[in-house]
Amino acid sequence: MKHATITDAALIGDANLKSAAKPRGRPIHKMLVSFSAAYFVGALVTDLAYWQVPDVVWERFSIWLIAAGLVMAGLAAVAYAVDLAGGRQIDRPAWPRIIGYALAVSLSLVNAFVHSRDGYTAVVPTGLMLSALVVAVLLLTAGVASALANHHRAGG
Repeated sequence: MKHATITDAALIGDANLKSAAKPRGRPIHKMLVSFSAAYFVGALVTDLAYWQVPDVVWERFSIWLIAAGLVMAGLAAVAYAVDLAGGRQIDRPAWPRIIGYALAVSLSLVNAFVHSRDGYTAVVPTGLMLSALVVAVLLLTAGVASALANHHRAGG
């Protein structure tokens, strides 16, 4: 019967000490931004519902969706800092998305204060217009960022 022996030198020579961990996939902040944008769009939908059917439940849904969107926006900002510190690849140019998203979050914060008032005038017309403006800013930001990213990739 033959026995094989393993020597320490063979194990050390075969060891690869380089780290194989590379950041993969989408950056975390992009996923969180998508959630907050969905919450803000949902707030517009519930504002429209409240405008047509003045039941207070729609106004409550709106303020909860706006608050959830603001919480997710805060988490997205923290995740963006972590992504930058961790060396994740961030799409360039990032400034249009940062400015547009900051504007949308600022408008949503004002919208949360408007929605915190009591009665029908808490939503119609000011809250409804702010919700629509937030969604318009988000759509414009996404369009501009997409156009710049595609222009940048094409080498133009």
